[in-house]
Amino acid sequence: MSGAEQGLWAQSCVEAVQAPPLEGDVGADLVVIGGGFTGVSAALHAAQTGAGVRLLEARDIGHGGSGRNVGLVNAGLWSPPDEIRAQMGQSAGDRLIAALAGAPELVFSLIGQHGIACEPVRAGTLHCAHSAAGMADLRRRFTQLRASGAPVELLPHDDAVRRIGSEAYHGALFDPRAGTVQPLAYARGLARAAAEAGAHLHGRTPAQAVRREAGLWHVETPGGTVRARALLLATNAYHLGCAGLPAPSYTAVHFFQLATAPLPEALRAQILPAGEGGWDTGLIMTSFRMDAAGRLVIGAMGDLGHPGGALHRGWAGRALARLFPALAGQALEQAWCGRIAMTADHLPKVVRLGAAGLSVFGYSGRGIGPGTLFGRDLAAALLSDDEGQLPVPVIAGYGERFTGLRQAFFESGAALTHLVGARR
Repeated sequence: MSGAEQGLWAQSCVEAVQAPPLEGDVGADLVVIGGGFTGVSAALHAAQTGAGVRLLEARDIGHGGSGRNVGLVNAGLWSPPDEIRAQMGQSAGDRLIAALAGAPELVFSLIGQHGIACEPVRAGTLHCAHSAAGMADLRRRFTQLRASGAPVELLPHDDAVRRIGSEAYHGALFDPRAGTVQPLAYARGLARAAAEAGAHLHGRTPAQAVRREAGLWHVETPGGTVRARALLLATNAYHLGCAGLPAPSYTAVHFFQLATAPLPEALRAQILPAGEGGWDTGLIMTSFRMDAAGRLVIGAMGDLGHPGGALHRGWAGRALARLFPALAGQALEQAWCGRIAMTADHLPKVVRLGAAGLSVFGYSGRGIGPGTLFGRDLAAALLSDDEGQLPVPVIAGYGERFTGLRQAFFESGAALTHLVGARR
C-alpha cells in the first residue's frame, strides 16, 4: 500500500501490524474476510474470548475505505432517527439508534485500552448548514435527536462561526459524543490488538472461493485454505468477488480528500480551535478537519480517478479559500480517494450466507463507529449462535437495482457542482 494511494493517512500512520500471507491449510473457529474496521474489530473481540481467528485481507490491513475516510467518529447514521424508525419499525429502529449512540464510546475506549496511536480527539463534531434549507434540516435533526436522548446542541450562526472559524455557514449541530481519529492508524491499531490477543492476520491473501462442507466453511486462497465453523464477510465497498459467496449489493460512492501542509500556529488557532471535525448539509457533501500536525484536510464526494477528477481538485482550492479566507492560495499537498458502500435506505445490512455465516455492508459513509460496533457484535453472534443482540435483524438476502446508474448520478452531480464552483 503506497503513500500515494492513501495520501496523508499512510504518511502519518505510526501504527504497524504484521499480517503475512496465509500459507498452508489451517483451522479456526471464525474466519473473517476483510481487514477494515468491521473485520479487525470482529477479530479482536473474538480472539479476546479465546476463539481461534483467521482474518484474510486481499491487500493490506486498512487498504480500503477504513484507511481512506475522513476520520469522523460519529454516534449514528446518515439518516435522522425518525427516518430510521420509519424504515425499520419503531422497535428495531430504537434498538439500532441506541446501539450506535454508544459507538464513539466503544471506539475511544478501545483506543485507550490498547494504546492505539491514532491522534484521537474527542471534541465532538459539527454538522454545518450550508444554506437556509440546510439549517431547517438541522433543526429537524436536532428535535429528533434530542427526543431520542442525544445530548446535541443547535448552534446559531454566530456561535457556529466561532466554533468553525468560517462565516460561510448558517449554523451547526454539535454532537459532543463524537470525535476524530487518524483512520488508518486506528484500523491498524485494532489489528495489532487483535494479533496480540491471539488472532492470526493474513494480508495479501484474497479469498478466491468459499464452500460449506461437513459443517465447516472452507475458504480457499492462493496460499492455502482456512476451515472454520463460522464465517464473516466484511469487505464492504471493496469486495473483489469470491466464488461461492454473493457480492454485497450497494451503490459505490467516491469521496476524495486533500490536505494542506502544517499550518502556522496563528492560522491553526482560527480554524476549528476546539478540535471538532465538520461536514455540511449539501447533497454533494463537503468535510473539513485538522490533523494532529495542523494540516487542514478538506474533502467532498467525487472520484479523483474519474475524468472529472481535475474539476474536484480545482474546486477544493476555491472551497478552501471561500470557507477559510486566510487559507486562500494555500497549497494542497496531498490528495487521496476512497469508496463508500451506500445502500438505498442508508441503513447497514446483515445478510445470511448459510449456517454460521454472515455478511455485513452498507454503512453509507459512517464506517468507524458502526464498523467497530458491528464487528464486535457479529463476532459474538457467530461464536454463540445467538443473533438476538445484533444491532439490526439478519435478512435472508439483499439486492438493489440500478446501482451503476446511481453511482453515475452521484459522480456526475459532484463533477457538475465542482465545475460551477464552491457551493454557496
